[in-house]
Amino acid sequence: MEAVKTQDVGVNDLPWIIEYHADRCTMCGSCVASCSFKAIKVEVQKKSITVSEESQPKPVHHHMALPIIKQVASLTDFCRGCGMCEKVCPNNAIHPVRNPDTRKTLLSRDNGPIKRGGRTNLNAQRTLDSIVVGRISQMTDPSLDSARHTFDIRAPFGRVLSSKELPFEVVDGKLVKKKSTPPVNWIYPLVFSDMSIGALSTRAWEAVALAVGYLNEKHGLPVRMSSGEGGMPVKLLQSEYLKYFIIQIASGHFGWNRIIKAIPHMVTDPAGILIKIGQGAKPGDGGLLPSAKVAEHIQAIRGVPKATLSSPPNHQGLYSIEESVQKMHLSMNAAFGFRVPVAIKCAASSTSVSVYNNLLRDPYKICGGFFIDGIQGGTGAANEVSLDHTGHPVVSKIRDCYLAAVAQGLQGQIPLYGGGGIGMTGNAAADAFKMMCLGANGVFVGKVLIQLLGCVGNEQGRCNSCNTGKCPTGICTQDPRLVKRLDIDRGAQKIVDYVLAFDSELKKLMAPIGNSSLPIGRSDALVSTDKAVADKLGLQYVC
Repeated sequence: MEAVKTQDVGVNDLPWIIEYHADRCTMCGSCVASCSFKAIKVEVQKKSITVSEESQPKPVHHHMALPIIKQVASLTDFCRGCGMCEKVCPNNAIHPVRNPDTRKTLLSRDNGPIKRGGRTNLNAQRTLDSIVVGRISQMTDPSLDSARHTFDIRAPFGRVLSSKELPFEVVDGKLVKKKSTPPVNWIYPLVFSDMSIGALSTRAWEAVALAVGYLNEKHGLPVRMSSGEGGMPVKLLQSEYLKYFIIQIASGHFGWNRIIKAIPHMVTDPAGILIKIGQGAKPGDGGLLPSAKVAEHIQAIRGVPKATLSSPPNHQGLYSIEESVQKMHLSMNAAFGFRVPVAIKCAASSTSVSVYNNLLRDPYKICGGFFIDGIQGGTGAANEVSLDHTGHPVVSKIRDCYLAAVAQGLQGQIPLYGGGGIGMTGNAAADAFKMMCLGANGVFVGKVLIQLLGCVGNEQGRCNSCNTGKCPTGICTQDPRLVKRLDIDRGAQKIVDYVLAFDSELKKLMAPIGNSSLPIGRSDALVSTDKAVADKLGLQYVC
């Protein structure tokens, strides 16, 4: 007898097991064709049965070779639980089942750290879930009914000067402007977060961009979309729709060359510039675009060969965030003639307040926003250890930064935007409302958008294979065969519908507390059912 190879990988070592019913299978091959991970294959199974077909016992041996669907036992081509095979099977003959006995995390480190996309698996508990709107107006005001009242749902993007700093004087009874002021754009408090055209497929990126244009043009909601680092398509840079985009540049100036060359040909200014110093998911790890996703158009936009692309280190002229204010901010402002607000994005950290205080003291008054990204944000590719074990929740940092500005009488001068887990439980409007009451001017979301496009990944380990370039839904891949699975128009429509529902739900939360405009800093409207959360955020504790 052959010795048992105990080190070999078996199906029961994998995170998902394919449950297959041969009696229902018609061998149409749809499941095998749809599996982008090659986790199942067609195989011939030999059978030998003995039967008696006579009235007297007369055993007859039958040898048969039957085609079946078999799961691949491999640490590279394993089932991710996406369920595409189940979706296409006409007879419900196959579906993935979560395996509680998996040993994959112990076995798959032969080629270095485990990499994946998605969100953290270990930090799904959320502070926002223990906070509710507790202060309700005791007098019903029909004029403030959410269905009929007019609400002012706009947030500033740009440096807001205090009344004492405004360069206006009264001359001969007229208000005269003595010098220029920092640019400020009033936008919708929901920003589509940065997801690069390399991380997403061309169709997915186009669907999000199409939704932004439709919301602005048809519904009058000034939603803005961040481009993500690594450049943008030239045609978009030269179109009038650029006014809906916040162009992102990372601290390594990655992909900026194409944007700089396009500036003379821009027919309109962008909505803003966002300088990414860090992100909430995998802070300190930098961006990562695996070679499988570096298609020809990505190579052209970024000017790189087909290779795994890590975000480059900070530009040699930058040594701190404060210095970037004086150099990158100043150069970006100058590049656009001081007409475009320039903001900065950092990972939430115990030092966030110190950074914000330094930005508030900037003598040039050119920092147009502070975007704080929390640990529960998503990413397209990262080392799993970074995703699960580094980062900082965003809620307390938004609150701390706001209170630090209040203590100096500078609240509202540099708008605060928070992200990382917004909408994780399905209701982004409630999360956004609570964040605003704690001091944020708005929120930014990313994972929610690709879930609306059809992403099946979750925090329990389903799929989360954005890093492989084999996304089964065509969202996070550059494979032409897989990209075709995504319906651009339908995806854009789902995003539009969600934002319209977000707008309606936000009004339904503003009306009970008596606010016609955004409730920035209205922490008195919130209560917490968790004593520790209440004490930390300065909220009323209720039980």
